[in-house]
Amino acid sequence: MAGRGRPKGPGPSLRSRWLGEKLRAHREQAGRSRAETAEFLQKDPSVVSRYETGEYPIRRADVYALLTFYSVEDEKTRETLLELCEDVWRKGWWHPYREEVTRDFIDLPWLESRTDELCTYQNMVIHGLAQTRPYAEALIRKAEEGAEESQIHRWVDLRLERQTILSGDQALRYTMVVEEPVLRRPIGGTKVMRGQLSHLLDLGEHENIDIQVLPTAHGPHSGHLGSFEVFVMPEEFTDVAYVETLGGALYVESPGVERFEEAWKDVRGGALDPQRSAALIKSVLKEIK
Repeated sequence: MAGRGRPKGPGPSLRSRWLGEKLRAHREQAGRSRAETAEFLQKDPSVVSRYETGEYPIRRADVYALLTFYSVEDEKTRETLLELCEDVWRKGWWHPYREEVTRDFIDLPWLESRTDELCTYQNMVIHGLAQTRPYAEALIRKAEEGAEESQIHRWVDLRLERQTILSGDQALRYTMVVEEPVLRRPIGGTKVMRGQLSHLLDLGEHENIDIQVLPTAHGPHSGHLGSFEVFVMPEEFTDVAYVETLGGALYVESPGVERFEEAWKDVRGGALDPQRSAALIKSVLKEIK
């Protein structure tokens, strides 16, 4: 989240880059050069280049004009790109945190807000959207040793606020496959772990949430290289895989995302179903005293 040594603050967002790539593709399909486009917009060609790389966010009026200039007549395509432009400029609930998290993190809550389904495999800790406050705080304190107390609480608040997408009228479809040893890893101590496991059982009661445990006895499988998430996006966008590393977060789109989708099928296929997973979580909970 904070990522010591990694750049913080605003930078080109994933949505800005997606919009730029799509506009570039339509420009090329229309046979227009950057110079022609710049002349049409009455801007320098370097500005058009930065629009297409996502470095400069483009205004809705200019997107609308370019779609006409590129002869894009399909209404669904036009609506999708104009909506994406609005997303580029819209300040989400996470906007106040933008100066205190890494640039590669800030796209994560946006993806969570736009995805049709989130599939996550976890082999070390419980996924952030399923963490209790004490569990999240224990992890963040360890990852960000030396940070000020007020900053730690801000990061914890951010993680907990992200969880609101799991409830409500438009609750996210969410599936977590978690390795069995994660249930026994003593994050924060006995009391914290008991609360965390109880929370997983509560989450599993929701219709939009599946919590599945991959038994230690199952293996080998495709998740041995580490935790990952797959965002199943609306059809007008590519699906996205997300991987968090010490060196930074990675967002993988097509064609690379297909490998993650295959790995997801493998780990989910090897996991216990939600009912048997709940039974296993209950048995581990009884062991923790």
